Amino acid sequence: QKTHLKGVCLQYLLCRLLNSHCFSLLKNGMGLIIFFLCAYVPKTEAGHCKWAEVLKDLERIKSSKDIDVSLYTANADEDVKCQELVMRCFFLETEVIIQECRIKNCSKTQDVWNIWKNGNESLQKNKLTSTKSEKCKECEEYEEKNFTEFIQNFVKVIQRDCK
Repeated sequence: QKTHLKGVCLQYLLCRLLNSHCFSLLKNGMGLIIFFLCAYVPKTEAGHCKWAEVLKDLERIKSSKDIDVSLYTANADEDVKCQELVMRCFFLETEVIIQECRIKNCSKTQDVWNIWKNGNESLQKNKLTSTKSEKCKECEEYEEKNFTEFIQNFVKVIQRDCK
């Protein structure tokens, strides 16, 4: 019976403490501002594009003159059901760029490596959940395009996925 009484006393004290300190903050303008900011910040963080780092690295390498390779390039307007498979194709093709950069000792090798690493980490977190639609192509079925066109389409596909 004493234990129950201590629990009730503790709950009463906690209630009094919350009422006196926390809720008094909500009575003034600054407290309300802090409350709304705290409620809003997690939502904006959750809305952050998971491909943001990849986009930054794509911007760094897009003007590279020492990468001269033809790559299977998915269309930016591919069916939405194929989005994950299209992303996988782009990241697979970055392996080709990495090999090209190793051979030619490109100045952007680290940026290309970062694209591949960050992309694969994001893809691993989101294991392929969509079933392959009949409309979806294999990577090798896409047209080979030059490096510049590949990067342009890659950026468009990522931006589409971030919306």
